[in-house]
Amino acid sequence: MSKQVRVRFAPSPTGPLHIGGVRTALFNYLFAKKNGGVFYLRIEDTDQNRFVPGAENYILEALEWLGISPDETIGKNEKFGPYRQSERKHLYKQYADELINSGWAYYAFDTSEALDFNRKQHEEQGKTFIYNHHNREKLDTSLVISNEETLKRIANNEEYVIRFKTPVGETLHLKDIIRGDVKFETNVLDDKVLFKSDGMPTYHLANIVDDHLMETSHVIRGEEWLPSMPLHILLYRAFGWEAPEFAHLPLILKPVGNGKLSKRDGDKLGFPVFPLEWKTKEGISSGYRESGFYPEAVINFLALLGWNDGTEQELFSLDELVEKFDLNRVHKAGAKFDPEKNKWFNHNYLQMQSDESLGKSYAPFLESKGITISEERLTKLVSLIKERANFVSEFWSLSDYFFEAPISYDEKASKNWKEETPELMQKLIAVLETIEDFTTETIETTVKNWMTENEIGMGKIMQPFRLSLVGALKGPHLFDIAAFIGKQETINRIQKAIISL
Repeated sequence: MSKQVRVRFAPSPTGPLHIGGVRTALFNYLFAKKNGGVFYLRIEDTDQNRFVPGAENYILEALEWLGISPDETIGKNEKFGPYRQSERKHLYKQYADELINSGWAYYAFDTSEALDFNRKQHEEQGKTFIYNHHNREKLDTSLVISNEETLKRIANNEEYVIRFKTPVGETLHLKDIIRGDVKFETNVLDDKVLFKSDGMPTYHLANIVDDHLMETSHVIRGEEWLPSMPLHILLYRAFGWEAPEFAHLPLILKPVGNGKLSKRDGDKLGFPVFPLEWKTKEGISSGYRESGFYPEAVINFLALLGWNDGTEQELFSLDELVEKFDLNRVHKAGAKFDPEKNKWFNHNYLQMQSDESLGKSYAPFLESKGITISEERLTKLVSLIKERANFVSEFWSLSDYFFEAPISYDEKASKNWKEETPELMQKLIAVLETIEDFTTETIETTVKNWMTENEIGMGKIMQPFRLSLVGALKGPHLFDIAAFIGKQETINRIQKAIISL
């Protein structure tokens, strides 16, 4: 690549950052880092009616939590600042005027009532009203009124918009890195509004001007922006600027049914669609961070939504993703979101954590239950249970019996408690009482030797023994449980089971 790679993530602060937006930010980040370039964040807040307080900070915090912070943004390396579009609004009028003067744009004074009337009239005839070359010289525009009249109406503070004058009868053959050659007919495009009389640009003008001034080399964005590509390319042509390369990412699809993943899907199926929790008066929307996901797991599963490296590998560190990422390996088709697979990713990242760090994460929960345990014992406990966990929040349900004797016994498992079981359990107690060094290895050797010498089947002892300690036929190695809770507690639980069962 001849010029420096500069890519951007340009969200609008209209609410929490959707996981689809995070995937767009991630792919931009990976592309920049792979090519030794710059990943910058621009906040597109020209639509002040939709601005939501707190959304901008949320976006910055989310990217930081995920480990994909921008190289340039508000308050950080502001080489092409400001990075907040509302603070750049003084720039856009001159570019709108430039398009008027070069004949690439025109003033339109149509009222909203007049436009509504035209739409209804077309609907009644079974047609769709498109504001373009078909009718722009029949409507209330500077194309049909004199220059003097136009300037007079602007001076009188009459409301207007500046529309792009789409060329007629052209076929645009455009190149998209992911989709290859894409074709658009200019005759079916509408003349988009670029600038309003309130002094604010629309997305299209501000986006193109900013991308040019900030020296954006590649525009990597969602598939929903593909229909805007011809207008954006035409705007670059109108200004005489070199256009960046475009890449439109596939949609992230619902886990069930058709269509794009939405917050409603998350609410219905019980999984987050936002990186961080989002609070409003209506309630709280869960986030991946607060749900116990590791940021590395979120990055990993998002990277594989629409991209792969051509191998069977599924677990990638961020550094590995940077090394292997290639836009040419991004798929065109939408990628189905799989909440269960996402848990699998988190399970794998949880297993990679040290037992000490997992113990530290689990400790506050135990403290809230009034349970005091040494760091050494907690580390040991975590090593016994973590294999079965997807989240630290599941540790209590996997380990409660280490701290509390069972108060009930699994009904199905209780069928293993036979007529001869109480007598065998009393004999087991006698064997356990002889053990001085109550460690996993000693307990296991002693109990198994006793069973072998007395020709007692494994099932007759091991299942009732586990049921006594746990209350169900679950949990890690049985002798690890006995060693952890200690000799006296082990014997007490067996005696309690003999009475209860």
